[in-house]
Amino acid sequence: MKDLGAEHLAGGEGVQLLGLLNFYLEQEQRFQPREKGLSLMEATPENDNTLCSRLRNAKVEDLRSLTNFFGSCTETFVLAVNILDRFLALMKVKPKHLSCIGVCCFLLAAGMVEEECNVPPTHDVIRISQCKCTASDIERMEKIISEKLHYELEATTALNFLHLYHAILFCHTSERKETLSLDKLEAQLKACSCRLVFSKAKPSVLALCLLNLEVETLKSVELLEILLLVKKHLKISDSEFFYWRELVSKCLAEYSSPECCKPDLKKLVWIVSRRTAQNLHNSYYSVPELPTIPEGGCFDGSESEDSCEDMSCGEDSLSSSPPSDQECTFFFDFKVAQTLCFPS
Repeated sequence: MKDLGAEHLAGGEGVQLLGLLNFYLEQEQRFQPREKGLSLMEATPENDNTLCSRLRNAKVEDLRSLTNFFGSCTETFVLAVNILDRFLALMKVKPKHLSCIGVCCFLLAAGMVEEECNVPPTHDVIRISQCKCTASDIERMEKIISEKLHYELEATTALNFLHLYHAILFCHTSERKETLSLDKLEAQLKACSCRLVFSKAKPSVLALCLLNLEVETLKSVELLEILLLVKKHLKISDSEFFYWRELVSKCLAEYSSPECCKPDLKKLVWIVSRRTAQNLHNSYYSVPELPTIPEGGCFDGSESEDSCEDMSCGEDSLSSSPPSDQECTFFFDFKVAQTLCFPS
């Protein structure tokens, strides 16, 4: 079989992708959580004083909910999980501190990935996450996490490899990119991230397994051959590859099976107090102001279209005028954190 070399890549873009792949390979081990710490967490029995894998997984699901609520990108979520696992694998953490640590990991990741205007205020994240800590607690914990990780927060993750493999595939083939959905692959990666065991896998291997399983469903011989070249270039052994592919396959099968308790398509209802509603950032639940409808005469089609767009946005937005009772109900577009699923 051919090697994945510059002579087999399509032009300058292909050579550039190969160089980026080699750079990621050099970096991935540096940003992996300590396997010894992860194994210790896995082996820890559940009790009130020790951190076990179930608590870690539940916290990652909370991070996914926060990411969706504040409209952050997948990269923010994946990086937040990486920071969390690296810290938990390094330090002996008590369960009572996990909520504060989770919020800090989200804010640190958002600060690295998102535009400054899209990073949510600390007070809003504290309120929505129901974290029982103050802004000063968050600031102190962020400093501790950063120091323990030697301020190396921007990591090479499985998401980086997933995007790169996707680009390499379509640099070699004439098939349309729409045939292999990145959104679906990212959703599958999120599902795997919610299980501690996949933090022990090399990011390059985990991403390749996800892509391989998806390409197999497409029955594309050409894409599978390219993935085999990538696997050979990465020097991944068959035993390692098939071990992780089997675990990934089981994980995805469980999330897509009827036995998995999935939420329906209704929007999740989040009930918050009046005080919390008043203090939240307006953009999270405000309804756009609708244009005034002229009382007499007609208005042109462009105004009509604008009005329809605003009204449809208003239906999906969070209400800016809370009801008069003690609690206010808001709606937003993420599925129940405890039951993750992805598009079939």
